[in-house]
Amino acid sequence: MIHFLRKYKNLLIVVTGVTILIPLLFITYKVLSTHKSSVTVTLDLHPIIGYTLLTYYIFIICCLVTLFVYWIIKNIKFIINLKNEKAKTELIHLQSQVNPHFFFNILNNLYGLIDKDTNKAKELILKLSTLMRYSIYEGQKSSVTLKQEVNFIQNYLELHKMRYHKNVTTSFNIDIENEELKIMPLMYIILVENAFKHGVEVLRDNPFVHISLASKQDRVTFTIENNFDVDEITNTGIGLKNLKQRLQLVYPKKHQLLHAKKGNVYSAKLILQL
Repeated sequence: MIHFLRKYKNLLIVVTGVTILIPLLFITYKVLSTHKSSVTVTLDLHPIIGYTLLTYYIFIICCLVTLFVYWIIKNIKFIINLKNEKAKTELIHLQSQVNPHFFFNILNNLYGLIDKDTNKAKELILKLSTLMRYSIYEGQKSSVTLKQEVNFIQNYLELHKMRYHKNVTTSFNIDIENEELKIMPLMYIILVENAFKHGVEVLRDNPFVHISLASKQDRVTFTIENNFDVDEITNTGIGLKNLKQRLQLVYPKKHQLLHAKKGNVYSAKLILQL
């Protein structure tokens, strides 16, 4: 049937047009000459023919309306899908920008350690490979579990402890109700990186980074606090901007990103309502 319609579609269009046009022209002529309504003229032809034509025209009108509605719905769906694809592409692009400068810094550390402390360099390479594997494979997914993100942050902290030649105080308090809760990957690492970049790397004495992650039902709260040099000019760079864009794409109106400075202590809090 479909093959037949495709093969003779032009002929069917012509036949349908003629069957609609000829009676329609005749009825129009009668309406103009007798000043009667089109319905009255149609019924005057013959009751059976009249009702048949009326039914036919109503059917054609319904078909046209249906096709028009279908066309509108199809175009709306196309626009929505286009926007979704654009958002996905933008999100993938943003996720691919996460923490490249951190890996560059670690590679620089490794270069200096290879001749000085081979064993420590090997440990750094193993830790770094774990982080890179997560960043490349899990980081490109739409979501990961809270447990996976916690492990990633813990490995990150351990790696930082190994690379610095000064005492750095770090803490990571975890109070998670459901470890399998799904979140967007590589969110918190941007805030952690900023704490090390603008705090630990700049300060010579007593740098610290305190982190806490808590979840209850569908609410997840991440808090980080670090000290910094008040005389140092800090620039948040693209990292924080990247995070804000990703949050807006994935959690519109379902997130809060708060910042505060008190003396030489900077704190950030990210609240998600999943």
